[in-house]
Amino acid sequence: MYSPPPQIVDAHAHVYRTDLAMADGRRYTPAADATPAQYEAVRRALHAGRAVLIQPSFLGTDNRYMLEVVGRDPQALRAVVVVDPGVDAAALRGYAAQGVVGIRLNLLGQALPDLAAARWDGLLEFVRSADWHVELHCEAQRLAAVVPPLLARGCRVVVDHFGRPDPALGELDPGFRYLLETADSRRVWVKVSAPYRVGTGPDGAEQAGRLLDAALEAFSADFLVWGSDWPHSQHPDAPEPAGLLHALCRRVPGEAELARILWHTPNELFHF
Repeated sequence: MYSPPPQIVDAHAHVYRTDLAMADGRRYTPAADATPAQYEAVRRALHAGRAVLIQPSFLGTDNRYMLEVVGRDPQALRAVVVVDPGVDAAALRGYAAQGVVGIRLNLLGQALPDLAAARWDGLLEFVRSADWHVELHCEAQRLAAVVPPLLARGCRVVVDHFGRPDPALGELDPGFRYLLETADSRRVWVKVSAPYRVGTGPDGAEQAGRLLDAALEAFSADFLVWGSDWPHSQHPDAPEPAGLLHALCRRVPGEAELARILWHTPNELFHF
């Protein structure tokens, strides 16, 4: 087992309050706040000198609270927002000035958008030209429908949570096998995070370990990042973030690879 570097980047976490306006059609409603003060304690425990905050799906396109939090520590925090396809360039430039480095498409359980359609032209051209990324959260079996049009537009793609393969199939999920094939594009990164979302049991360690091995072989550490996924929404029995981090440290076969995943790669990808 290797120790994490002296500082790491937590590439996936959320902050929110339950009294904020919730989006219509949301998959769930959180039962408790996830405050900046609470997350700061998580960061200290992880030695996460830097972090990327992700807009949660239940807040829709109202990114204000998350960006307010990023504005309190702009050197250490970056943000990934949720926006409508028709958002104008001035708004996107404003987001960039506030530390935004990407947009999130949370498609889990949702109808897939036609990302080749003209209505996406302006947004995805901005993403490409600004060297942002498109973060995808969807079932592995549907990745082959959404990754190619993004790559065809020249976008960088970051895939959440090992690509969300079916826990019953693990690394044999055809969608996950497709994800491994995208490594040759050198435009796709994978978050090796939230093992409890891709495996059985509260920690999903067995399946996640095999997924990590396969991802490392296909992508190398240059295209993998790790996130705590705090506060582990809908998974109240998930291990503490420090435990998740040390599980990664036990599995990654080399100290240099671990440093790439936890520090060097996310610093480059998220423009710190």
